[in-house]
Amino acid sequence: MAGSDEPTEAGIQADTIVAISTPPGRGGIGVIRLSGGLSRVIAEGLVRLARPLEAGRARFGYVIDPATQETLDEVVVTFFVAPHSYTSEDVVEIAMHGSPVLLNYALERAMESGARLAEPGEFTERAFLSGRLDLTQAEAVRDLIDASTLHQARVAAQQMGGALSRKIAPVKERLIALIAGLEAGVDFAEDDIDTMPTTEISSRLQEVEAPLRELERCFGYGRLIHDGMRLAIVGRPNVGKSSLFNRLVERDRAIVTATPGTTRDLVTERVSIEGVPLELIDTAGLRETTDEAETIGITKSREAMAEADLVLIVVDGASQLHPEDIKTISAIVDRPLVVAANKLDLGVADLSLQEQALVVRTSAVTGEGIEDLRRAILRTATKGASSQETALVTNLRQRQAVTEALVSLQRAREATLAALPHEVLLVDLYEALGGLDRLTGATTADDILHRIFSSFCIGK
Repeated sequence: MAGSDEPTEAGIQADTIVAISTPPGRGGIGVIRLSGGLSRVIAEGLVRLARPLEAGRARFGYVIDPATQETLDEVVVTFFVAPHSYTSEDVVEIAMHGSPVLLNYALERAMESGARLAEPGEFTERAFLSGRLDLTQAEAVRDLIDASTLHQARVAAQQMGGALSRKIAPVKERLIALIAGLEAGVDFAEDDIDTMPTTEISSRLQEVEAPLRELERCFGYGRLIHDGMRLAIVGRPNVGKSSLFNRLVERDRAIVTATPGTTRDLVTERVSIEGVPLELIDTAGLRETTDEAETIGITKSREAMAEADLVLIVVDGASQLHPEDIKTISAIVDRPLVVAANKLDLGVADLSLQEQALVVRTSAVTGEGIEDLRRAILRTATKGASSQETALVTNLRQRQAVTEALVSLQRAREATLAALPHEVLLVDLYEALGGLDRLTGATTADDILHRIFSSFCIGK
């Protein structure tokens, strides 16, 4: 990540890095970011300043062509002195006009003056190495940049502010205290230090386990916020799939006619329900047909149904269930399912599906029940997880670390009940502590760090 340079005693890289921190292309403003010991010197050589740089102050200046002494751009330069910066190093940000030619010129000048082009995510990596951010906060930086809904941004901002770290900190402290108590009993047994009783060990294990179980349970909702969800809308022809699709996306995206088999190909659209990103897939009606194009569409429908995170089966709620409806509903056994009993404006028939699936009565014509359907989709997808949680496990790496800690704690509980020596119990407790350390990055392997930070954009 940071080349061959060795970290300093403070854990900060010794060289100075530079990158364009704004997205590629033209814009009103573009930003060059420098981090490292030479940041100020390089910036002062690149920009003719009206006043000397001062920590925390913006300074007006000019980028000058050294060959002709002509002004190329007017800029604003901000200096952040170590350790009060994003990376905990000296950082300079030069805000220029967003011309790719000017930005690349400034970038090349900075590199000629001794800076190295930053790797993807290297600024945030330095913030992590300096101890300014832990790994969950660093991952939240990427999530905030990638957010496509306001709710995603809120969750990422909470994580970046340390919500998950604060949840883990007292758990880790209780675990360390338990380990210390047991170690004392083992190390000083000959000094008649009391051995911790089994009931107390079990109680303290429960105090460590409970909040981790909560985090494990919230993973489904956290992953949903982080990654979004694919929802396939399936059903027989002319039950109102495309009409409901249009209602959910709030515009006429899919073609709707009274002729069966209108939809031949998959139609997709991205929406959000209460801030949760959702990819809706409208599919061809499921039925037996000899039409070649429609047959291909039905095959794609079944593929979409197999790949979706959640399936919305639309049926004609004004009449009895068709055998094809029952066949389709019965086929969904390995993923969440919601049934929309459509055509509420034409009547209500008894579907007898209360135990098989969540049924929502809707009318794509009048809009009745659409909000109920949105809530049902969200409730089914999140499996009842609370959207009010501030500390969330949002990716597989975090979940794996929590799960590893819980598995070790379970082994420790079993060792306690079996009255095994405390030396055996301590092995499991140290493994649990290792899981928590991997969650925050305290003991994360270098190759894992590389994979995490290389997924960031350059300049962040």
